[in-house]
Amino acid sequence: MLLADVVATSAAVAATRARTRKVAEIADLLGRLGPTGSGTDIQLAAVVTAYLGGSLRQRRTGLGWRSLASLPVAAGEPSLTVLDVHRRFEEIAALQGAGSRRRREAAVADLFGRATADEQRWLRGIVTGELRQGALDALVQDAAAAVAGVPAADVRRAAMLAGSTVAAVVAALHGGAGELAGFGLRVGRPLLPMLASSATSVAEAVAGFDGPVAVDTKLDGIRVQVHRTADGTTIATRTLEDITARLPEVVAVVAGLPGGDIVLDGEVLALDEDGRPKAFQDTASRTAQATGTAVTPYFFDVLHAGGNDLLDVPLAQRLDVLDGLVPERHRVPRLVTADAQAATEFAERAVALGHEGVVVKDLASLYAAGRRGGAWVKVKPVHTLDLVVLAVERGSGRRRDWLSNIHLGARDPQGGGFVMLGKTFKGMTDEVLAWQTQRFRELQVGEDSHVVTVRPEQVVEIAFDGLQRSTRYPGALALRFARVVRYREDKTAAEADTIDTVRALARPTP
Repeated sequence: MLLADVVATSAAVAATRARTRKVAEIADLLGRLGPTGSGTDIQLAAVVTAYLGGSLRQRRTGLGWRSLASLPVAAGEPSLTVLDVHRRFEEIAALQGAGSRRRREAAVADLFGRATADEQRWLRGIVTGELRQGALDALVQDAAAAVAGVPAADVRRAAMLAGSTVAAVVAALHGGAGELAGFGLRVGRPLLPMLASSATSVAEAVAGFDGPVAVDTKLDGIRVQVHRTADGTTIATRTLEDITARLPEVVAVVAGLPGGDIVLDGEVLALDEDGRPKAFQDTASRTAQATGTAVTPYFFDVLHAGGNDLLDVPLAQRLDVLDGLVPERHRVPRLVTADAQAATEFAERAVALGHEGVVVKDLASLYAAGRRGGAWVKVKPVHTLDLVVLAVERGSGRRRDWLSNIHLGARDPQGGGFVMLGKTFKGMTDEVLAWQTQRFRELQVGEDSHVVTVRPEQVVEIAFDGLQRSTRYPGALALRFARVVRYREDKTAAEADTIDTVRALARPTP
């Protein structure tokens, strides 16, 4: 199969809003794979599935925007096959040692030189994680179910238990219902974590359920799933990366728990000398290596204990098991209540202690691994800033005719000018995109291959979840999960928030 086939499907999926149409486009491509009988067929199905979901099979390639800033002249006709590209990325990912940078640059030039212009754009998007095609794993799972003639629920359950959409899709295409039935919770094999939807207030979240709820403190740490067997302990992140070797202190805590095989869901968090959470980046940095500031595990769910799988057991019962297994000092602080005011006060205390907010959970809910449903609802304080747009990027896929991703800056009252804090394309309706395209063309002062520089005049209100340290931006700070609230026609750039205001927000409350 040619890479051009995948790129064309990706473009078609990005160009429509209709879920049924997206699924149909993906199903059409998967249907062209044919029976997955041989090893090569299975590998092709796996790579195509990953590409449709917007990711490479290689976890790390050593490539990023800087590596792909300058590309060779594009090929006139498509010739790259999917497996050609996969093998080339395998070679690039394996490069290390003296001279690896030069060899990587040569390999990138060779690969991208064989790609057409459309293929180059697609490849750059998938490498940098900015492939905006709207082809989420759930759509790929539904498409595979349609091709294989099996219930979509069976593919989804296999994906969550295997911790892999690729594995589930390949199984569906290769063996149908019989192959999918072989997936189950296996201690030692991480599965995709259950996810939470969002609410704007604790009262709103509590009102969405009948009776008492569990209100868990939402820690700003790294999500972990811990599997313990007689052979040892495995720790995986929410993306299923194995980080066991980096967290010996967590292994030691879990080794001291009673019972036999267990599977726990929780977070690890770096704390300061007063027991308050450090910045998210401190925790993230620590989980990326085996040395540095120690982290403390906090667990909020149990998926297997006492020889029993607990995925299909109500949360209330799982919490009883968790409380009998894990000491309080390693459990996420929790309140069980039906009182919205009590839940709100609990959330306020959590935020005052430096945590993100709370997660309100239905006590009757089962563990829906890999799904973002209504049984868990997260509530976090929303911060907003009035910032100035410094530049804007041309859109891709469905947004290709608009200016989309905006560069955001805070006013610098001392040095003059503006300090960039990040980018976002979130929160933009079609009407906003059309308006800002016209507006920023009026403010345009320069343009390169994909970025339009504008006069720093337009103020935009931005909501964000927090701030993190950054070596990429001159202010050493970056917005987390920024999204557009509205454009402020009533404010001038001179009234935008300053970098001093931003820095004050970044300082932890004592």
